[in-house]
Amino acid sequence: MITSKANPRIKEIRILKDPKFIKKSDSFYMEGLRIIGEALQKNSEIETVISCPEILKNGFGSQLVNLAKDKGIEILEVSKAVFESFSHKENPQGLAAIGKQHFSQLEELEISHGLIIALNEVADPGNLGTIIRTADAVSCEGILLLGDTTNPYELNAIRGSMGAIFSQKIVKTDFQSMLTWKNEHGLYLTGTSDKAAADYAYIDYPDPIILLMGSERQGLNNDEMKACDLIVRIPMMQSSDSLNLAVATGVILYEIFNNHRKNISRNNL
Repeated sequence: MITSKANPRIKEIRILKDPKFIKKSDSFYMEGLRIIGEALQKNSEIETVISCPEILKNGFGSQLVNLAKDKGIEILEVSKAVFESFSHKENPQGLAAIGKQHFSQLEELEISHGLIIALNEVADPGNLGTIIRTADAVSCEGILLLGDTTNPYELNAIRGSMGAIFSQKIVKTDFQSMLTWKNEHGLYLTGTSDKAAADYAYIDYPDPIILLMGSERQGLNNDEMKACDLIVRIPMMQSSDSLNLAVATGVILYEIFNNHRKNISRNNL
């Protein structure tokens, strides 16, 4: 058991919580029973599980440690003081892990049907995590991170995804590469703007389709909007002139999802 906060392994764990280091590393830090449980169940590549027996009294937590052992994953036991020195929670559950970041390629995505999200230069990891969680809920076929989008394996993004990050195909690319791929496969691209003429709720969305969302601060620029086959808007009825990015993405994702479901039902009649 590691009892020293100055232990080299503990220093490595602390570094993995730094967003700047995460960009350069292929590993990441995660914490909590639900997140680690999802990672183990989805066979995400986990290098080390960090357990604090003094804190970890939950039966499910003990099952996760045993499952990790059965998978041949290294178990690192630490004292309460050491665990609390790197935990991001006020009342930690006593279980953390180090995993390997995994990204897919554009060529790996299923494009015969369904929905793909493209996110352009999203800055807030909480927004990104929430969008990943919503993407999982509507069975997205992939998430494209364009340009300087925040890392989905940053701590707040993982927490926001509630473990959905381990079931989604996430691709890092740029706008032009995405556009080339989209044109090669004849995919329909829908973007959003508060100046668009089309109301998002009155559209029959093609299947498959890519939903393109811009950054929190700037949205989509003119060139990006010109590349879209359709631009839609979410109506703002009173004093607010915009929605939070994760909320806006969720609203349109579910509209497209429900539109596709209705079309499938009609075709099956």
